[in-house]
Amino acid sequence: MKLKSRHLLGLDGMSKEEITLLLDTAASFREILDRPIKKVPPLQGKTVVNLFFESSTRTRISFELAERRLSADVVNFASSGSSVSKGETLKDTARNIEAMKIDMVVIRHSAPGSAQFLTRVLDANIINAGDGWHEHPTQGLLDMYTLREKFGTLEGLRVCILGDITHSRVARSNVFGLTTMGARVSICGPATLIPRDIEDLGVKVYHNLEDVIPEADAFNVLRIQLERQKSGLFPSLREYHRFFGLTKEKVAAAPKPITIMHPGPINRDVELSADLADGEHSVILQQVTNGVAIRMAVLYLLGTTN
Repeated sequence: MKLKSRHLLGLDGMSKEEITLLLDTAASFREILDRPIKKVPPLQGKTVVNLFFESSTRTRISFELAERRLSADVVNFASSGSSVSKGETLKDTARNIEAMKIDMVVIRHSAPGSAQFLTRVLDANIINAGDGWHEHPTQGLLDMYTLREKFGTLEGLRVCILGDITHSRVARSNVFGLTTMGARVSICGPATLIPRDIEDLGVKVYHNLEDVIPEADAFNVLRIQLERQKSGLFPSLREYHRFFGLTKEKVAAAPKPITIMHPGPINRDVELSADLADGEHSVILQQVTNGVAIRMAVLYLLGTTN
């Protein structure tokens, strides 16, 4: 089996079989990361460009490591200091880079649909590393991989996505992927940070954190994205932490241990207390490690079979 598309733009519409293929392929690459020699040759001779128009640490480094682990030649692009600062368009930037004979493009951009746009102007494989508020598919996949690794299955798993849902591309990819895989997904946050009609995606909405804690197997806690928000969506960070910040005291009411996830970066003691972030039930660092394996799987499946 192979992926139906030669690009990875999002998890919306991706089949259960395709997601399973990606997770299973990542599992084989995850073993490679524990070897003394972590490099394998599948993408030898391929050139991958990381086209990042937004700041990133984990995603950019994770993709670069994945590309190098697969023996690809890697070119890193940052908009600061480039011709973009002189007014060059995304189309011209991408086509000039493609003229240098590259094979794959990993793009992060503030505009929703930017990855989709590149598929219309380039012949290379396009991987979406986050486009505005739209999707972040590899983050959704690594979150699912981490949960499957922890619980053995995603079917019937009760996962709550907590926080700033409206401005989160991570939330959308998680909702699409987890519901496709049979998980029971809920979201929780202030009404001002939850999109209208999101129940249509098959999720249950909570506005009271104490109501969802007793039934959740895992919480995926999202960062409050102050840089994407208009003012006035909640009174203050202190107020937000009081009602929606996940703390050790609040999860103590749960009938069983709750797995704690976060895509990073963490606003400690705002959306998530430091003791939970660093606690025994946190899998946040495992998410980071698994991100390399997931991105290796995506690059491998797109670069060798599509």
